[in-house]
Amino acid sequence: MTLQVPEQLEKEHDDTVRFLAAKLYEADKLTLGQAAEMCGMKKWDFAEILINFGVHYLDQSIEADLKND
Repeated sequence: MTLQVPEQLEKEHDDTVRFLAAKLYEADKLTLGQAAEMCGMKKWDFAEILINFGVHYLDQSIEADLKND
C-alpha cells in the first residue's frame, strides 16, 4: 500500500510510520507482530514505542481479566 502524506511528515518518515502502526494496533487492526513488522522492529522493541504514544500493549482479553480480579 502506498500512502501519500504531506511533505512535512515525509521528513519524519519513521515517526509517522510508528505512529500509524501504533494507532492501527490500538484499533485492533494489526497484531503486535504485524505493527512491529510494519516498522521493521521486533515485537518487544515496538512495545516500547507504544508507550511513547500512550497505547497499552497488553492483550485486551488479559486486561479484562485483570480488571475482573
